[in-house]
Amino acid sequence: MNERLKTLLSPLNFAGYLAWGAIGYEMQLSHDPVETGIPLAALASLHLLFLALFMAVTSGRQVGRTAKAMVLAQIGLAFALMMLVRYSSLPILLILCVVQLVRVFSPRMSVLVIVALNIAVYFTYREVWQLRSPMISTMMHMSFQGFAALTAWFAFNAERTRDELAATNADLLATRSLLAESARDSERLRLSRELHDVAGHKLTALKINLATLVRDPRFTGDERVAMCASLADELLADIRGVVQQTRMDDGLDLAEAIKLLARPFPRPRLELEIADGARVATVAQAEAVLRAVQEGLTNAVKHSQAHTLWVVLRREGAALRLDIRDDGRGSGTLHAGNGLSGMRERLEAIGGGLDIQRTETGGVHLQAWLPVAA
Repeated sequence: MNERLKTLLSPLNFAGYLAWGAIGYEMQLSHDPVETGIPLAALASLHLLFLALFMAVTSGRQVGRTAKAMVLAQIGLAFALMMLVRYSSLPILLILCVVQLVRVFSPRMSVLVIVALNIAVYFTYREVWQLRSPMISTMMHMSFQGFAALTAWFAFNAERTRDELAATNADLLATRSLLAESARDSERLRLSRELHDVAGHKLTALKINLATLVRDPRFTGDERVAMCASLADELLADIRGVVQQTRMDDGLDLAEAIKLLARPFPRPRLELEIADGARVATVAQAEAVLRAVQEGLTNAVKHSQAHTLWVVLRREGAALRLDIRDDGRGSGTLHAGNGLSGMRERLEAIGGGLDIQRTETGGVHLQAWLPVAA
């Protein structure tokens, strides 16, 4: 199931839909256009607009200032309906707004907004609805709002903590994979040196001794000695070939570590391409590449709401090129925060660099480079 659709059909959202539907049902049953002078279609339009904004915010489609503006717009719509008609279920819309407040605003700002809207509710009850006990009704609805806000805050906080733990676990798994790959690479290099220095040395000594035997008159024409000399030549050539191939493959394979980093995130989807020969030489280089991809993933999740992240690692001459691009819909000038600044510093420390820009669609495009040899 699509991630946004799964969010829209979550239990918390479903409870909101039921409350919204119950309010609309009361509106349809109780509305008298002659008494109020307001067509039912006008009220239904405001009610439907509230639902559309509610779904846009809770689906995660809107973030930042846009989401905050949409929540405040829902509060405005709720008060507009309360000013136009007097239905006891209408203040429930404010409870739905409060659930969203704690998601898009800081705790302090959420408290300030809740206090302000309940002051407005009190005056609406007293001046517009002309209730006998506006304070009691206000306090009752405020208690419901507080309960809903705390429940939603704990739910969102638990979800955020879960995501952070999943990302941290993926980071540890990626680091472990990197260390394991580094250990395998070191062991492969050690074995190639041993083959070259020990077996190669002894085979060379064996060849010299066999050459001496071939020149000895007592073994002239002996096919067994000639065969041994030929086998020694072939074995030495094979060992040199293995050593050369091992050294050609020298470097760390980052594919598995990068995939582990992306595993906890349902979105964006990782599209990874590592060209042949694009292998880093040291753990420091591997860590720089890994942290660059991690920062690209984190930015795509938190800021751009991207669906896909493309990561391409290729070799160009004496340098490795890392291209990270997402299909987000951001706008405005990109400013390097702590994460991007740290990425640039890490790359520059090993002789590389970083360029940051926006794509034509508004996504983020990171281009990093580093030398092949440390």
